[in-house]
Amino acid sequence: MHGRHTLRNVGEGAGGWDIPPEIYQDARNVLSKALAGDRDAVTGAVDEVVHRDGVRGAYDLASCLAATIVGQVSAESYATLDFPGIDEARYDARWVARFVTAYANADTPTGEALFSTAMADGHLSECLMTLAGSTVATLRRRSGG
Repeated sequence: MHGRHTLRNVGEGAGGWDIPPEIYQDARNVLSKALAGDRDAVTGAVDEVVHRDGVRGAYDLASCLAATIVGQVSAESYATLDFPGIDEARYDARWVARFVTAYANADTPTGEALFSTAMADGHLSECLMTLAGSTVATLRRRSGG
């Protein structure tokens, strides 16, 4: 990741649970592979998290990626979903926009509902890949590259 990108600590005040430290390394691993453009390696890295930590691990990983997109947020702030044409967007794009918004608002019930629904609909893997891609795009935009 070229040393300039970092993950915000999402264990503090984000959903009321502590994210295990290995999830941060997993997130760095996923982002490193995504920055390299290796979609298969990203899928493999996400699968490793799911195999090791189950759905909770995948949710924590998604929260780390969302935290990277959102950055530092004041506890008093409230994010709204400002995505023209959201209802016409692909499933995964709608999911990412809504999941990141739920994360930004520390709205754990909505984040968990979105996660569960994507899993039930058979779109979770696609959504996580799009979230990883969106995170990479955000990092590149922030770094000017």
